[in-house]
Amino acid sequence: MAKNKKEETIIEYAPIAEQPITEMLEKNFMPYAMSVIISRAIPEIDGLKPAHRKLLYTMYKMNLLGGKLTKSANVVGQTMKLNPHGDAAIYETMVRLTEGNEALLHPLVESQGNFGKQFSRDMAYAAPRYTEVRLAEICREFFTDINKNTVPFVDNYDGELKEPTLLPVAFPNILVNPNQGIAVGMASNICSFNLREICDATVALMKNPDADIIKYMPAPDFSMGAELLYSEDEMREIYRTGRGSFRLRSKYTYDKQNNCIEINEIPYTTTTEAIISKIMELIKANKLREISDARDETDLNGFKLTLDLKRGTDPDALMLKLFKMTPLEDSYSCNFNVLINAVPKVMGVGEILGEWIKFRMECVKNGLKYDIDKKSDKLHLLTGLKKILLDIDKAVSIIRHTEKEEDVVPNLMSGFDIDEIQAEYIAEIKLRNLNKEYILRRTDEIETLLEEIEDLQSVLSDDVKVKKLIEEQLVRIAKKYGKDRKTELVQAEQAETYTEVNFVDDYSVTLFFTRENYIKKITAMSLRSSSAEHKLKENDEITQSFETSNISDLIFFSNKHTAYKMKTHELPDTKVSAMGEYLPGLLGLDEGEKILYMVVTKDYGGNVLFAFENGKIAKVGLSAYETKTNRRKLVNAYSDKSPVRDIRFITDDIKLVAYSDNGKALVFNTEKIPLKSTKSTQGVQVMKMSKKGGKLARIAELETSGIKNVEYYSTKNIPATGCFLKDEDSGVEQMSLFDME
Repeated sequence: MAKNKKEETIIEYAPIAEQPITEMLEKNFMPYAMSVIISRAIPEIDGLKPAHRKLLYTMYKMNLLGGKLTKSANVVGQTMKLNPHGDAAIYETMVRLTEGNEALLHPLVESQGNFGKQFSRDMAYAAPRYTEVRLAEICREFFTDINKNTVPFVDNYDGELKEPTLLPVAFPNILVNPNQGIAVGMASNICSFNLREICDATVALMKNPDADIIKYMPAPDFSMGAELLYSEDEMREIYRTGRGSFRLRSKYTYDKQNNCIEINEIPYTTTTEAIISKIMELIKANKLREISDARDETDLNGFKLTLDLKRGTDPDALMLKLFKMTPLEDSYSCNFNVLINAVPKVMGVGEILGEWIKFRMECVKNGLKYDIDKKSDKLHLLTGLKKILLDIDKAVSIIRHTEKEEDVVPNLMSGFDIDEIQAEYIAEIKLRNLNKEYILRRTDEIETLLEEIEDLQSVLSDDVKVKKLIEEQLVRIAKKYGKDRKTELVQAEQAETYTEVNFVDDYSVTLFFTRENYIKKITAMSLRSSSAEHKLKENDEITQSFETSNISDLIFFSNKHTAYKMKTHELPDTKVSAMGEYLPGLLGLDEGEKILYMVVTKDYGGNVLFAFENGKIAKVGLSAYETKTNRRKLVNAYSDKSPVRDIRFITDDIKLVAYSDNGKALVFNTEKIPLKSTKSTQGVQVMKMSKKGGKLARIAELETSGIKNVEYYSTKNIPATGCFLKDEDSGVEQMSLFDME
């Protein structure tokens, strides 16, 4: 009996063709990358990306420059004839250009309705069917003489329409309104500058290519206002390279009656939601106890962020803290990447203005050529008309006696020695105009046209005259559209900054450091009231103790040639009866690493001595361990050429005793040891070691050493070998300050 077997289907796959990765990237990825760079993300010299340009040109063709408001949906629909990326993308592009959004210093679109706000990430703009728009008056300067072939035109995506590759902007819009874009492998972030200042700087640059433009435009200006922490050196570097950053700080007022801070202007790079979210996060983390509530009170009167304060809070000190911990102070990173002839290029401000001047000169020259051509064409027609003035009857007779219509123009050409264009023009003149008065009146324009053409050619051939025309336009634009600076400049070195000490309770404390790396911070009151003995680990002992305050700094030196830093107030208050904090866990020490010595300081004055086994001692200023940033770990804190046998902090030079392991002692003054600025220095030889061997064992202060015959062991100059220790000078048996091995 046959068994039923399921038929198996065998699928054969075609072999996968191998393709070199470089070839694949070149064929598939590079065209996409170039398209994003050139056709989407990076602005060109007119200050516009393709999406902006298509939108503005569509609105211009819709007669929305000076016309009535129209629904945004109408504009979006018409723009899709040039921009195939979809209505949502087009409308989002329009939103940013509107005066309602407040993203631009000089909005390009007048708007009516809700277009969201630059300073809010959650305030959604209304749908395009609810809002209305038209071009702002300043857009007249975007389309100056655009119909005079000032810029090239190309086919749109389906070849049905023409669109400009650039707009002939009559002022450096590339620097007047901010522009940001992220392409493939590169980005652009151009800040905005004041229109008046930009125009003045451009005029100065046209007159003198070496002009110091920072005198005319000292810094960027933003629609959000705020304060710019100004450093001329940093700004010059940005102007020179097109890269760099600066900081923006919010403006605020204090309402004493309601005990609240009202923030009226914030950095361009942040939002109200980001600020409030960070403040609430700090409040929950118990790092911001001065604020009871934070809310957005923005209304029709303008932007306002309100912070309710708790009683007794210093508003100015609190704002310094908020500037440090929240986006109320934020940085703006510049990356002036602009497309020049379809090539992305990062340029400084002067170079960008130079490129714009060349672009604008080309636009003006194209316009002049257009006018010359039009006037020349008209002159050519009138010259032919002038010829028939000599015999109007002949012209009428030629036309009247010509049997066929197509022979009229050739007969006029041969009869008056004129070309086809002139003959065509004469043939089209109405019968009523074939009189002497009309012809004389028209031919009188010949002299005027000749003068005008000569003047235009004179300007066209002289770059100085072309620049003069541009200068006149810039002066007019600055006067007509210029606004006062919104962003206030504050000298960075004069601006107050937050210091954590200002917000830490200051009180007297005593610190105890043990050989087993435990540390205790005990308040003066707790220490006085306690009668108990210190609780220590078995076989542990206190090696250092300091009376200081809660706002001092602590520096810990480890056996791994590393220094660790922390603030005293970061240690919790404890009691004598407590074990204290274990430093290896607190500081995050590596396995086998231990703290050898602790320094307590407020002003980083004084010096640190490092005594090494080879007899060398280094003197390093404590200021070498002061850092502007809050770095907690400093590597190469002292030399690793020889094992360290002693570390001690001194405020003034003192006499010390060096002991070797072969029984010698040497008394020396630390003033003989030169001060070094390099932390990892080996220092100088203080105690010479014998040829048979010997090592420096320990260091002690002379006063506590037990040495009676000081002169016997003293030396005027270093290095010295020292003398063998006598029994009467041995004093109490001492151990090294810490056990290194």
